[in-house]
Amino acid sequence: MAWSEHVVVRDGVRLACRDWGGPGQQPIVLLHGLAGHAGEWDVLARRLSSRYRVVAVDQRGHGASELHPRDVSRAAYVADVIAVIDHMALQRPVLVGQSLGGHTAMLTAAAHPGLVRALVLVEAGSGGPHPNGPVDIGGWLDSWPTPFASHETAAAFLGGGPVGAGWAAGLEERDGGWWPRFDRNVMVRSLAENAQRSFQHEWGQVACPTLVILAQSSFIPAQEADAMLRQRPATTAMSIPGTGHDLHLEQPEILHTALSDFLDGLT
Repeated sequence: MAWSEHVVVRDGVRLACRDWGGPGQQPIVLLHGLAGHAGEWDVLARRLSSRYRVVAVDQRGHGASELHPRDVSRAAYVADVIAVIDHMALQRPVLVGQSLGGHTAMLTAAAHPGLVRALVLVEAGSGGPHPNGPVDIGGWLDSWPTPFASHETAAAFLGGGPVGAGWAAGLEERDGGWWPRFDRNVMVRSLAENAQRSFQHEWGQVACPTLVILAQSSFIPAQEADAMLRQRPATTAMSIPGTGHDLHLEQPEILHTALSDFLDGLT
């Protein structure tokens, strides 16, 4: 099954979605991480769409969506998810998000409990003050030797294997090279609130069934994960051996099995 592009406009901001369709009554919304793109979910979305209604979103500032949105607050990202849900008439979707996309999914579920059937966090947590976060991300993005000479060169630099290929798929070819489809400063500004505080309170406001999937080499500190499970002990949690932060690219088949088991349990 192929996807089709569906565009949602909220407050003048263009949001591009990969609409995979699907025969099921249960919608699933997939949210990528910072500097990512909806195409990172293609393998998983194709598998899920055999049973579920699946939509993957290019979040503001990313991919085929608005490149330079003025508002990159956490509230703006959440409002975009609600706009997609409303515009595409997705009844009580399951929100699945990786990294910053998982954080957005969590905040959406916390603020709109009646709209979300369940929550899946992939390498995402409640976060905590991290003042150096934006500077670190800015430095990492500045290290990219853009434009890349070729798609293959980009994939090798960005990690090689399925991870490098997934990141390189988010680039665009123009002016004789391969460039990111995001603005570096927009990415840095998108992390401003996360650098300032923990969102532990919001995590405690999530009322729907929740699955947390972490990598063996996780970006989420062990103490943060432990605190999350103590605060919401009914949360289902698992770790996938031999994976890193981009486990959705490394092991989409295992992630599909974990998600399918979780979704089957909802019924």
